[in-house]
Amino acid sequence: MPIDLPALVAPGHTALVTQECQRGVIGDHSMLPAIKEAAAAGGMVARIAALARAARAADIPVLHGVFHRRPDGRGSNHNARLFMGTQRGERSDVMVAGSPSAEVVPEIGIEESDFVVPRYHGLSPMAGTGLDAILRNLDVTTIVGVGVSVNVAMTNFAFDAVNAGYQFVLPRDAVAGTPADYAEAVLQNTLAYVATVTTADEIIAAWS
Repeated sequence: MPIDLPALVAPGHTALVTQECQRGVIGDHSMLPAIKEAAAAGGMVARIAALARAARAADIPVLHGVFHRRPDGRGSNHNARLFMGTQRGERSDVMVAGSPSAEVVPEIGIEESDFVVPRYHGLSPMAGTGLDAILRNLDVTTIVGVGVSVNVAMTNFAFDAVNAGYQFVLPRDAVAGTPADYAEAVLQNTLAYVATVTTADEIIAAWS
């Protein structure tokens, strides 16, 4: 059955959620150069910025899932290689709230109407963060999820959202993973089974 995308992402029950679109991940303070390069190569940031502008204009909530850590690292995970990326070097302010690396990249920005949902642990913007409760209080039933990475967090996010009863819409050109052919395979062979995979332009057209 064809998907009625405008109805699926209509204002009133839809939210745009960005995942780790932070300077310390995909921006000028990145600790994960491969992900930064993948995001830049695909033009992801510009598309997410356009989606955020369109969402705000349509009175669709924009929420930013961000990763934070304490200067002493307490409360954060240490049980996977990925977490080591925030612990390299001698700097204690990496991804600490208020530091440059923790900021959302300026191209996307944070407006007064937006929500910022931080987490200090885990691999998903939804697990144990309060995001689910905020979305339900906003009467959201469809999540448009964007950001990084298809390798880990975006895939986790899609499954968490579907398991919680949401429709999950994923614009394929507003996410990134590495290597690019692997990310494309995950989109086609995993995420397409649980999410509505589309493009940023199609969503923006629906919101216009």
